[in-house]
Amino acid sequence: MEMEKRISLELRNKTPAEVAELVVDNCRSSDGEVEGLSDDYKELEFLSMVNVGLTSLAKLPSLPKLLKLEISDNMIVGGLDQLSEKCPNLTYLNLSGNKIKELSTVKPLKNLKNLKSLDLYSCEITTLEDYRESVFELLPQVTFLDGYDHEDNEVPDSEADDDDNEGLDSEADDDDEHTAGPTRDGDEDDEDDEGSEGEEVGLSYLMKDGIQDEEDDDDYVEEEEEEDGVGVQGEKRKRDAEDEGDDSDGDDD
Repeated sequence: MEMEKRISLELRNKTPAEVAELVVDNCRSSDGEVEGLSDDYKELEFLSMVNVGLTSLAKLPSLPKLLKLEISDNMIVGGLDQLSEKCPNLTYLNLSGNKIKELSTVKPLKNLKNLKSLDLYSCEITTLEDYRESVFELLPQVTFLDGYDHEDNEVPDSEADDDDNEGLDSEADDDDEHTAGPTRDGDEDDEDDEGSEGEEVGLSYLMKDGIQDEEDDDDYVEEEEEEDGVGVQGEKRKRDAEDEGDDSDGDDD
């Protein structure tokens, strides 16, 4: 697929000014130049054009916000001075697998003041004697060369981003601690309130039960008294009836 058509597809209904990341790897440049890009991509921060047949960067548009540029596995032999003019804020540049042979070819990169990571892996320049020491001396702003620092310690490309994230995480943790304190106190107060309410409810319930028991006892006593009263009256009526019977017998005699 041609580069210009691929870029058009990658827009995905966005305008060039809305695109911050663009990947067009493995498409084809018809004449070895950058095609389909313009100054309208002013918000672009990441651009990847791996294995697209580039031989020159002369037609690269002005990309003032571009931070990371991947142009490995192409056929670029020079013209890197274009980068400092059109992408002055680059922090990461991958030129691995290109036709770069001499230190003089990468010398213009010293004008990229923010460049921290440079990859030249699989370029012929890496076969030069004292290659690493020479590049670090030529480009003092570079911290990582082919994935290693000046002391040959492997360093991840995203170290700076990780540091930023750690800083944000620390701030977030501090905020959580500040907000968590009052929250815990509030929870304790809620628990105390719930406990007090529970005690009050329990006490009220017990008192209510006690009152109900007393009322039940009173009702029971009243029922017994009523029963006793009924029993006494019955006995009295029985005795009266017997007395009347005796009187009747006496009269008959």
